[in-house]
Amino acid sequence: MVTTAKLSETRDVLQNISWQTFKAMLADMGSQRNKRLAYDNGIVEIMTPLMPHENSNRLIEGFVLVLCEEFGLEVKSAGSLTMTRDDLEQGAEPDSSYYIQNEFLVRNKENIDLNIDPPPDLILEVEYSRSKINKLNLYASMGVTEFWRYNGTVLRIYTLNNGQYSQSENSPTFASVLVTEIPRFIQESKKIGQIAATRAFRSWVKQQMSTAE
Repeated sequence: MVTTAKLSETRDVLQNISWQTFKAMLADMGSQRNKRLAYDNGIVEIMTPLMPHENSNRLIEGFVLVLCEEFGLEVKSAGSLTMTRDDLEQGAEPDSSYYIQNEFLVRNKENIDLNIDPPPDLILEVEYSRSKINKLNLYASMGVTEFWRYNGTVLRIYTLNNGQYSQSENSPTFASVLVTEIPRFIQESKKIGQIAATRAFRSWVKQQMSTAE
């Protein structure tokens, strides 16, 4: 086992683990935990978020909900949804996940099965330390159309094209707003507070949308 530790999160890596063992780990650990697991190609990564990690995650989630509201989009927040695909032998639990374009397909579902249900439309991973698993390949193979990655400084947007991600300046879901500016409001929240920063973000979004009209 290899362990990496950062101020914002810890990552434990297990090598040479079978898919069946990973599925058993998920079942044994249950859903009432703060650790998030990912699996690909025999590697299990167990990420434990610490305060900076979770704070960034929650702030960005608030901003995503503001964006959906201002764009008039319905949304289902699926949080750290356990995403497993037996056919791919891949699994992940992102920091946050959202159904937006496909929200109506899962609106009343308590349990989501990716073997029959669509994957989330938008995935967020907060990675102050780099994951040992290639999340770009993992989420692309699962068909997640939009992937956001925040490293504590920069928010990168990836969009799925022909089965592969390409980095984009804009979110296709919120095209008229430069969402890569979100880190500025995360930093601002440390000075003025979370509610005030969210209020400032909403005002900025309205301005961006008005300018784009």
